[in-house]
Amino acid sequence: MKLRPIAIHLPQFHPFPENDNWWGKGFTEWTNVTKARPLYEGHYQPHLPTDLGFYDLRLADCRLEQEKLAKEYGFYGFCYYHYWFNGKLLMERPIEEKLKNLEEDFPFMLCWANENWTRVWDGGEKNVLMEQDYNMEDHIAHIRYLIPFFKDKRYIKIDGKAAFAVYRTTKIPNFDKVAEIWREEARKHDVELYITRFESFGERGEKYMSENIDASIEFQPHSGVKILSDSRRQEYLIKKQNYKTLRNEISLATIKQSYDHWSKKLKFKKTVGQEKPSGDIIEYSDFIETDITYDKADKINYKFYRCACPGFDNTARRSKDYLILKDSTPELFKHWIKEKLKLFKPYSKEENLFFINAWNEWAEGNYLEPSRKWGRAYLEVIKDIFK
Repeated sequence: MKLRPIAIHLPQFHPFPENDNWWGKGFTEWTNVTKARPLYEGHYQPHLPTDLGFYDLRLADCRLEQEKLAKEYGFYGFCYYHYWFNGKLLMERPIEEKLKNLEEDFPFMLCWANENWTRVWDGGEKNVLMEQDYNMEDHIAHIRYLIPFFKDKRYIKIDGKAAFAVYRTTKIPNFDKVAEIWREEARKHDVELYITRFESFGERGEKYMSENIDASIEFQPHSGVKILSDSRRQEYLIKKQNYKTLRNEISLATIKQSYDHWSKKLKFKKTVGQEKPSGDIIEYSDFIETDITYDKADKINYKFYRCACPGFDNTARRSKDYLILKDSTPELFKHWIKEKLKLFKPYSKEENLFFINAWNEWAEGNYLEPSRKWGRAYLEVIKDIFK
């Protein structure tokens, strides 16, 4: 059964008033991308584009070029992040202009990025620039705003239902009731919804599902980081226990030497040359093999769409608490997708989605668009597998 690969798309590549106020006149995602510098020997920074250049998503020509490229390499559609804060929209211009321009015929869906907007790019409770304040009246207003998108013939449907994703359902009080209200309101406009949730930050499993959630979407690398962390922590604890049993048999110096060896091997690698490590560096190969092993053992009893990422390095955005997936290659990316696809059987003819995070997260070192280092190699992977 044919699959529909969908790339997650960030619309922040254009200036808008709020970013001007928060970060300085003319700020876009490219501002972070171009100022990035290597943190250690062999660290690949900055990540810079080639074919599409430093584009501005206010321009229809730029959006059309993205769509042309995605079609050429076998993608079915884009999943655009959508930002709604109690009626206040951010970065809405590219998708609103796409809605009006029928030349932009590439299929699309939306994901509500419902975290707080913060200065540290983490969606947390500190340094909040734009806060989420959930209430039922606003939820109804929100779904009414989205109706024209859901009705559009280009919008991605599953059995006639508009596919809508929510980034963090756990942040929304009584989400199952909210989803029920969304369905009721959408039906008033002759729209049926297919509601999904992203699985990240350890929020994975059937316990996060509910009656009004149709399916979940894996979100890499945040899904895998939690798995890898738990896996390594467990190995570390096992090793530590073994050291205790050996204490009476070998010298303390030998124990310390062995302990240090396994600590370095099993813990996340830390930034070279810093007295106080500021982030985590994980081998991409270690990351994907741990994820594949976990995936094969996981018992999934609900509809779950898988996801892979070509890489990750958010040091362009964050000077501390960053994450680097080190030494990603197109070959490893291809291997990862192939292994994940072995485990995925579509739930129906149209419940056949596979997600790639991301199309253009340049400031997170997580993109498929052509780059100076890899050219179109990551896109070729998608073409080889799906087209």
